[in-house]
Amino acid sequence: MEFQKTPGWLDWYNGPTKPTFKLPAGAVDAHCHVFGPGAEFPYAPERKYTPCDASKQQLYALRDHLGFARNVVVQATCHGADNRAMVDALVSSGGKARGVATVKRSVSDAELQAMHDAGVRGVRFNFVKRLVDFTPKDELLEIAGRIAKWGWHVVIYFEAVDLPELWDFFTALPTTVVVDHMGRPDVSKPVDGPEFELFVKFMREHQNVWCKVTCPERLSVAGPKALHGEQNAYQDVVPFAKRIVDTFPDRVIWGTDWPHPNLKDHMPDDGLLVDFIPHIAPTAAQQQQLLVDNPMRLYWPEEVA
Repeated sequence: MEFQKTPGWLDWYNGPTKPTFKLPAGAVDAHCHVFGPGAEFPYAPERKYTPCDASKQQLYALRDHLGFARNVVVQATCHGADNRAMVDALVSSGGKARGVATVKRSVSDAELQAMHDAGVRGVRFNFVKRLVDFTPKDELLEIAGRIAKWGWHVVIYFEAVDLPELWDFFTALPTTVVVDHMGRPDVSKPVDGPEFELFVKFMREHQNVWCKVTCPERLSVAGPKALHGEQNAYQDVVPFAKRIVDTFPDRVIWGTDWPHPNLKDHMPDDGLLVDFIPHIAPTAAQQQQLLVDNPMRLYWPEEVA
């Protein structure tokens, strides 16, 4: 099937630099995606955007180039609840990838077991209204209850302004909960202001909540951008991510978000994105937890002593 990209779509950065920052051995890119290719894995009819193709081969070539050992492939919204492209990437990874799926209430236990066998370890609930149609909370709670027996977790994607109305639902989830992209804080507001304080309170009061300190390229309003060799990119995001890493060092993970869906302003150099990491996790101990120990505990617990 032929697919036409959404007008103005920014393709992923070709020819990323080699990071200056040397990742610790066994580092995990804990948030990335595959798109199609559409001719093999068609995009969902109900999708809100049509991306460029971004194959498993291209993802794993980037993994090796950047110096990661493993990936966590998160189901992209353009594929809806058709997880075939993501599962195919896991099966093709030689055990070096785990996955996060999107499922509906109608999913069977046999389908969940097959996804588990392929390497899926979580489901994603998306509350960003411009990306998905709303799924009733009772359906999501039912799914969360069903996946708990496999030891899966729930990944939640939302925007900071919506946390108050989602609080009761999030705190009722019976699994580990992983927040995408720090709950998308408004970094033009104070890091100790009421909006981000509420997110910190959410993590402090609920020990089952983890956070991806990811996507500075989405959150930054002042830059500078991760382009042209810039070693101090997205400085306005650093205080927010660093606060989470400092406060909850055993519940943070990091990922590239390759191939960076729906970016409007610019497409970052993924090598320079890796060089962002020591700004938010300056010590070797923090880097080890963020990039190795925490994602291994969450996605490969059978390998953790």
